[in-house]
Amino acid sequence: MHQVEILPSILSADFARLGEEVKTVEAAGISMLHVDVMDGHFVPNLTLGPPIVESLRKVTNLKLDVHLMITDPDFFAPVFAKAGAYSISVHQEACRHLDRTLRMIQDLGVKAGVVINPATPVATLTEVLHVVDYVLVMSVNPGFGGQKFIPNSLRKVAQLASLREECGLHYAIEIDGGVSLENLGDIVRAGVDWLVAGSSVFHSVNPGDTVREMQRLAKSATAVAV
Repeated sequence: MHQVEILPSILSADFARLGEEVKTVEAAGISMLHVDVMDGHFVPNLTLGPPIVESLRKVTNLKLDVHLMITDPDFFAPVFAKAGAYSISVHQEACRHLDRTLRMIQDLGVKAGVVINPATPVATLTEVLHVVDYVLVMSVNPGFGGQKFIPNSLRKVAQLASLREECGLHYAIEIDGGVSLENLGDIVRAGVDWLVAGSSVFHSVNPGDTVREMQRLAKSATAVAV
């Protein structure tokens, strides 16, 4: 039985109380936090930079999963690696030389992930699946939190899970966007290992309790899948 990870996304946290928010979900037993980086070019929004990652690194030992939604990942990946990222994912759509970018991230001592948008087929990744440490399937169009889950993303997850099995590969499958208590079971059964949850966690009455309920649902769905 594989271990499913819940990754609260700090994009939806209260930045005036960020340290406190992180401690709340950390107490629920998570091991990773998701950090969304947007540049206002690749996606229509502007979010945080390396100083936030550096600040997080000072207040928590959690693994920081940095998602670069930016047009120049080759320049910024080393900056975020230095700031304390555990893993860095880059968009297939933003990388001119994807294989080289992924290997560069790994050479920095950081886990390398590749991301695909809702309109991007899994087939675009066949030549790098043997390189990546994880694949992130966007289940909403990137750029904003609080969007509705796109069901077709589960078909992509199933494809990636099948390819992983057929080829004897070991990449993790991550999903980001619209994850909730209602659809979490279906997502896990499709083959996801890492579930990013933003609004559904930090906009709930008690983020820690919500994470614990997600962990319970994920464990139950994993048992059924086995």
